[in-house]
Amino acid sequence: MLQDITIGQYYPTNSIIHKLDPRVKLLFTFVFMVSLFITDSFTSYIFIIAVLMGVISITKIPFIYIFRGIKAIFYLLILTFLLNMLFTQGGKIYFEYGFLKITHDGLVLGFFMLLRLVLLIVGTSLLTLVTRPIQLTDALEKVLNPFKRLGLPAHEIAMMMTIALRFIPTLLDETDKIMKAQIARGADFESKNILSRAKSMIPLLVPLFISAFRRADELAMAMESRCYHGGEGRTRLKELKYEKRDRIAIALILIFPIIVIAISFIKLSF
Repeated sequence: MLQDITIGQYYPTNSIIHKLDPRVKLLFTFVFMVSLFITDSFTSYIFIIAVLMGVISITKIPFIYIFRGIKAIFYLLILTFLLNMLFTQGGKIYFEYGFLKITHDGLVLGFFMLLRLVLLIVGTSLLTLVTRPIQLTDALEKVLNPFKRLGLPAHEIAMMMTIALRFIPTLLDETDKIMKAQIARGADFESKNILSRAKSMIPLLVPLFISAFRRADELAMAMESRCYHGGEGRTRLKELKYEKRDRIAIALILIFPIIVIAISFIKLSF
């Protein structure tokens, strides 16, 4: 299960998507997320899925590797679908038992919420899969720079977010080691009894939190010993600058939500 989490990991390939300016990739992620929630048209989602599949194929990252991240939250997806299906009323009633009703509107809303979550996870995972952590830090800082006039610590926020993403694979690896050690001592993480599984998580969480705090302290000491004092006066080996391919990508990204809205007027029976 832990190996199925792809958020925060980088998958190196020689694709044109990897070579794009990280700010362009941040823009695509933002526009993609907004597009998921500005429409509830089935035809629009067909177009969004087609575009996402096309981008993934260009990145040369295996589809199985990207979509396996969904397995980690499979039960959350099912719960989201059931809650929206059972507690949304309206339209034709397909099933009724006591206060529980399965209606047409409930099924449609549950399906769209499930689809949105899946696409949201895949789209956001793609950002870290095609962008190195140091590039992501630089891009976030550049994007947040205009807000410095309002007193926003752009560099510090970008650094914290990137460190958090960077340490996701490290903490997952640490969790896997602790789980194997606890299993060797008789812990049962595969029990079907929810209470038993919850109790077995306690000896896992305590050493994991201790390890996380220890790593954070070591990182802070390492940064302090290297005289790190924030982004003021810092220079970069490679400065970010837009190239021709980035400008073309930005134009395509800005056209994307317009097409999504236009297609939403095409009605399909669903």
